[in-house]
Amino acid sequence: MAPRILVVDDEPHIRDVICFALERAGLISTAVRNGTEAIAAFRRGSIDLIILDIGMPDMDGLEVCRQIRKTSGLPILFLSARDEEIDRVLGLEIGGDDYVTKPFSPRELVARVKAILKRSGSEAEPERRRAIFVAGELSLDRLGRTVMFGHSAISMTVLEFAILDALLSRPDMVFSRERLMEAAYGAGTYVADRTIDSHIRNIRAKFLAAGGQGIIATVHGIGFKLGSKSGRKA
Repeated sequence: MAPRILVVDDEPHIRDVICFALERAGLISTAVRNGTEAIAAFRRGSIDLIILDIGMPDMDGLEVCRQIRKTSGLPILFLSARDEEIDRVLGLEIGGDDYVTKPFSPRELVARVKAILKRSGSEAEPERRRAIFVAGELSLDRLGRTVMFGHSAISMTVLEFAILDALLSRPDMVFSRERLMEAAYGAGTYVADRTIDSHIRNIRAKFLAAGGQGIIATVHGIGFKLGSKSGRKA
């Protein structure tokens, strides 16, 4: 079955444009008008990704994301009418996987949706799906789409998982931000450096909450690599 996309926007024209573009690309779309309807649709299930407008009445997209992230790592792509860094960074920090700023290109939006879906496992390459990586107390299972630290499961968004996957698959390599962007978003997709920094910060915070430290090391002037201390806080 084709991936199922929930489109959440209070503007009928925007909903129509997005749904038309998604369906032309072979995806299944369902549209709702506000945050309350989005939560209800999420609870009914059968959704593979949410395209979520930030600026809505009733319940804005950021609050919808907070509610969903309490129980689910379902991929979320934010739409924002304002090209303000604080909106983008806040959306990523509370668990968004990506963002697109209005006005947007429907082709670019569909490309980003497909990139996220690919990394969520539905279109993963067969040769990459059956690998488990272990570094100290950290383990990542590509097939099961799970991350563990010791006996604790760590919830990851799709792009956080892709970044950690890249770092674990080449533990001695220093990744530039550009290389991590390509690992997370695919080739040919541009996002700001601060986007990758936000994802790295989120990953570190999640492991720190589970008692882990040194999971990702910063190599100043170059980028990031898997930390040499994938262990617990002293």
